[in-house]
Amino acid sequence: MAEAELEEHFVGKRIVRCSAANDTKVIDGIAPSRLEAALVGRTISGARRKGKNLWLELDSPPFPSFQFGPSAVSPTQEWPLKYSKLLVEPEAVPPISELGPDALFEPLQFDDFVQSLSRKNTPIKALLLDQKIDFITNGGRITQAKRRGEMPELPEVEVARRALEEHCVGKRIVRCSAADDTKVIDGIAPPRLEAALVGRTIAAARRKGKNLWLALDSPPFPSFQFGMAGAIYIKGVELSKYKRSAVSPTEEWPSKFSKLLVELDDGLEFSFTDKRRFAKIRFLDNPEAVPPISELGPDALFEPLQFDDFVQSLSRKNTPIKALLLDQSFISGIGNWIADEVLYQARIHPMQTASKISKDKSKALHQCIKEVIETSLEVGADSSQYPEKWIFHSREKKPGKAFVDGKKIDFVTVCGRTSAYVPELQKLDGIDATASRAKISKEKGKSNKVAREVDNDEEAKPAKRGRKQSVKETDEENVADVKVPKRGRKQPAKTSKGSSKKAHHSSEDSSGDDSDEETDDKRDSTQSAKELKSSSNTGGSVVPAKRPERKKRQL
Repeated sequence: MAEAELEEHFVGKRIVRCSAANDTKVIDGIAPSRLEAALVGRTISGARRKGKNLWLELDSPPFPSFQFGPSAVSPTQEWPLKYSKLLVEPEAVPPISELGPDALFEPLQFDDFVQSLSRKNTPIKALLLDQKIDFITNGGRITQAKRRGEMPELPEVEVARRALEEHCVGKRIVRCSAADDTKVIDGIAPPRLEAALVGRTIAAARRKGKNLWLALDSPPFPSFQFGMAGAIYIKGVELSKYKRSAVSPTEEWPSKFSKLLVELDDGLEFSFTDKRRFAKIRFLDNPEAVPPISELGPDALFEPLQFDDFVQSLSRKNTPIKALLLDQSFISGIGNWIADEVLYQARIHPMQTASKISKDKSKALHQCIKEVIETSLEVGADSSQYPEKWIFHSREKKPGKAFVDGKKIDFVTVCGRTSAYVPELQKLDGIDATASRAKISKEKGKSNKVAREVDNDEEAKPAKRGRKQSVKETDEENVADVKVPKRGRKQPAKTSKGSSKKAHHSSEDSSGDDSDEETDDKRDSTQSAKELKSSSNTGGSVVPAKRPERKKRQL
């Protein structure tokens, strides 16, 4: 519902103002002020969803993504979102990268669904609530249903090119059907594209990086940028070598995700599909002369750098090697999984600065790029047939459960992409290692400082309470020792009746009267109170003052 409403009301409009709450628990991975600045001026070109996650596709990456919390409601009301992020490729990072096929957009084929059920010894309700890709994985190896949803890299696009070259070159296009999707079909109206292709003959299939185009008998030529989920499928011929492009008899044809369907004069059909709508189909006079192909670096397979040129290029780059390998202007065709694989096999940490890599490790990396690409192509880019000792098979597992060849796999984010590596084998060298140790030491120092402050607080509090308690107890003892006579009252004398009478009879002989005695009592009480106060301040012991004896008049 949220996706449909956003598509209807916001797509095609430009963001002129943005206000992000100062809540780093909700706005994750980017400062609110930076998020605001990054969104203003951008145009919303689409609204995408997978499971309970939604993201806005803008005119260029990165894109804002939204993970709805348990109380999230319609976008027409206030959005109580759980997380908000700004991501270059929302589907390439958690939580979206960890989701299984979407129930609406990526329904499992019946055979795959039954096979998935047969492997799960868990209550069906619990299985249906499982949002993770574990629902369709088998021992870490991704099934055909999931494999077709992988982000295409050089091997996947090259396999599609080889399939077209083997089965379609030299044949004439007799029918063409283009989807009414101007987001994917770029720069030309779908009806015009259909009319321009019919009657043309396919002369060759070309590729550079992750881009493919068909050379026809005359320009312009159709080009295909595969994006995140682009794929070529061929129907009407047995594809034993190119299983990724094969279509089973039970599958829907053409797929509801088909963007361009082409029928050739011998009855063979091929289709370019894209579930995510990040792909592009263009109609160009010279695809190599305009972006994005003109901006690409040398192709990793067709134009491999010579070793000396490779080392020299690395020496000029003060950037993490993983980020450099993903830069298509440096070498085109290498994506996330290939970069992880070649770095693992070359024993290089993904955060190692490119210019600091030794010549021996540079040579190993240069060789591993060639070997990984060639090995993947030998098996038709069928990931289930990749060597078992490749890190590829475990890089999608959860942290703590990912191992390769008995060694633990850790994960680090480089250039916005999750990178899998083996700390035991891939270690930082030189200044990078020193900087890493200094950072760790600094973090430990901060932790120890906080711990010491906490310990000091805990020690100080009992001592303070002890002092108060000691003073209180001393005061109580002083009070117990000193009995202050009440003001204005005479202390009763403990005398016998006889003595009382004797005192009564001798009252006439007294030198003073009762008023004198009251005055003496008040003076004595005041003096005793002063002595008590003084003793409390000094902490000394106090002996009650004795009342001075009255002088008896001599008879």
